Amino acid sequence: VQLQASGGGLVQAGGSLRLSCAASGFTFSSYVMGWFRQAPGKEREFVAGIRRSPSFTYYTDSVKGRFSISRDDAKNTVYLQMNSLKPEDTAVYYCGAGRNVVIDTSARAYDYWGQGTQVTVSS
Repeated sequence: VQLQASGGGLVQAGGSLRLSCAASGFTFSSYVMGWFRQAPGKEREFVAGIRRSPSFTYYTDSVKGRFSISRDDAKNTVYLQMNSLKPEDTAVYYCGAGRNVVIDTSARAYDYWGQGTQVTVSS
């Protein structure tokens, strides 16, 4: 099983980034996919999740209207489009895969994790 996250970087406040997470080794289309983030000294927190087909999505309040999660089951990839970035979005972003039926905001509900990609937003 492998989840490979990419797309992070340094961006100015107000800018955009698109994260990708390529999955292999499991039946991607059967899993709920989530994006979490972890800032230094803080716990890993839920950002967005997308259910298996039909692709219902859910976001934490602080990113609603700015971030958009999507998935391409043909490519075994989940995306996180991040717009209007703020300095408080700075963190390492992780993708997770879970056999949950619903989107769970707890990291403990996810079975597989990627290695993380750093997002830094300067003011």
